[in-house]
Amino acid sequence: MDVTAPAHRLSAAVSAASRLLPARSGLRLRADAAGLRVAGSDPDLTVRFDCPATTHTDGSVVVPAAPLAETLKMLDTELVRLVVEGSRLALRLDNARFALPLLSSGAAAPDASLTRVSEVDGTAFASALRIVAGTAAKDDPLPLFTGVRLQAGDRLTLTASDRYRMAVARLPLRAPGSLDVLVPAVLLTEAARQARGVVGLHLGPGRFGLSWEGGLVGTAVLDAGFLSEESIPSGAVDTTVSLDADALAAALRRVGVYAEDRRVLTLEVGDAQVRLASARQDTGEAEETLKADVLGGRTSPSFQARYLLDALQAFTGERVVLSIQPGMRACVLRAAEPGEVELTYYLMPMLAR
Repeated sequence: MDVTAPAHRLSAAVSAASRLLPARSGLRLRADAAGLRVAGSDPDLTVRFDCPATTHTDGSVVVPAAPLAETLKMLDTELVRLVVEGSRLALRLDNARFALPLLSSGAAAPDASLTRVSEVDGTAFASALRIVAGTAAKDDPLPLFTGVRLQAGDRLTLTASDRYRMAVARLPLRAPGSLDVLVPAVLLTEAARQARGVVGLHLGPGRFGLSWEGGLVGTAVLDAGFLSEESIPSGAVDTTVSLDADALAAALRRVGVYAEDRRVLTLEVGDAQVRLASARQDTGEAEETLKADVLGGRTSPSFQARYLLDALQAFTGERVVLSIQPGMRACVLRAAEPGEVELTYYLMPMLAR
């Protein structure tokens, strides 16, 4: 194999593959008339990224992913030439040479078991996923809570929960399709971050995939059966509060400085206003009142401040509506004027001390 590629484009492809694959993985580099393809796999995951290149001699090799990614990241050059030299792959520059050992096994070809079932706008998908995946548990003995459920029909629905909160986003599909899978949130978020333009949604036996021009990620799926918006009772709303999301978030940050270690704050609902208050024996006390449109009762829930802040970030620049249920039932947050992506955020209240 002998191929010349743009250093920054190749570095981006190799780094993306390395972040998705387990440590100490190998990458297969395949050069042909179409350019250079970077691929990797393990039993549960397949990744592929294409890079423009000028191929002098066709060929395919497998090299360690980590040192290749680190080397490319540090190169200060426009082009890099990759040449097989015996049992090494040499990276040649005008004034330098780096050589990596060739491995005997490595990445597979793109996942042939995947069938394209629909398409979605990549920007809208990544934006919605960033919010929804933020509610998935980071490390949980129950894999159910570390994933994002994707359901497709006329629209695409994304759902995730860590049991204390749940986010649900609905966005348009470019074509109707049938899909219901639970995908690890960390992997899905990283894959969507790499995607550009139109993103294809793929399905296979026990597998799910995302594709875009120049890239594909396929993965094994989790059991999606129990993660459902319908599992959260939301029909007992007795208080509705509408106010500016940014103003509430800013007040939370200020008043939260004076909160006890649990950082649980009560949203005291009054007539045309909400009040936040907190106190600590060692630092003092704070309170702040915000104008709001209030309908119904005056139920005043308590929340862990950081969870409420996370929820409000999803509505930055918008007016948010809080539908409050009595007792320990979830509070439902929605935008007062939903856009193309319709977001619903469920937040469990906390017991105030």
